[in-house]
Amino acid sequence: MNTTIGKTAEGLAASWYEASARQRLTGLLDPDSFEEFIGPELRETSPHLPLFDLPQQFDDGMVVGKGLLNGAPVMVAAQEGRFMGGAFGEVHGAKLTGLLRASRDIGKVPVLILFDTGGVRLQEANAGEMAIAEVIRALLDARMAGVPVVGLIGGRAGCYGGGGLIAGCCSALAVSEQGRISVSGPEVIETNRGVEEFDSKDRALVWRTMGGKHRHLIGGAERFVDDTMSSFRMAAIELIESSEVLSERTLEAEQDRLEKRIEKFGTCQDALDIWEALGAPQPSAIPAMPFNEFVAMSDRLKEPQHDAR
Repeated sequence: MNTTIGKTAEGLAASWYEASARQRLTGLLDPDSFEEFIGPELRETSPHLPLFDLPQQFDDGMVVGKGLLNGAPVMVAAQEGRFMGGAFGEVHGAKLTGLLRASRDIGKVPVLILFDTGGVRLQEANAGEMAIAEVIRALLDARMAGVPVVGLIGGRAGCYGGGGLIAGCCSALAVSEQGRISVSGPEVIETNRGVEEFDSKDRALVWRTMGGKHRHLIGGAERFVDDTMSSFRMAAIELIESSEVLSERTLEAEQDRLEKRIEKFGTCQDALDIWEALGAPQPSAIPAMPFNEFVAMSDRLKEPQHDAR
């Protein structure tokens, strides 16, 4: 299967983490195939930010549209983590909700969500929370109608708050080492539970608790990818092809997996304890492990069982 239609070696090797939302879409999709919906020229900006004398962005930090991935049509949504940390607001969320509903209605076109978000904008509060709820409803409706919804996570802001909830509802996820997935961010946990519970300044702790390697090892992300356009592109193609329709059986399998996870890891105090329980030969070496070596090790452990989701 040709998965690099018209792509240059330089483009495919570019860093996902360092790229903007539009650069990620360019690297992910087939050349010249992206068509944007509700682009910056339409000036659909947040109605809330001017009240706080905050700068706006003409696409509100959410790029949505359609394109081709390896010759097949897909819907895409990419968050711009450089604008307000990719946080969800009313317009930001509405664009994603509309995309998911459109995909459901026009014939089960797969959806790719390029997450890069710190959660909900504090300035939009209730409107942002409602946007998250609407996105989740639209996402689950799309999945039950047979639409694969795949999340890609490897940006600067990670995938936190409501974004973490949405990611958990996706058909499948791909995450890089730079990606982080959690509902509560490090600073939020420290503020509410104290530095003794979680030191947000301990970057090693943050990454081994919320980072891509840990999320993949415990089954929270189906694919662990390198920080390149080609790696995310290949994962997106594979996950779309392997995604299943959301059903009662899927939910039962997910519940069973979560119960087994609690049973196995419930007494662990740190990710290092979890990795040891998984059978990793040298848990302390995992954070510094190169990509290929880590993938080979995680494949040997065989922990993730993805009949769930």
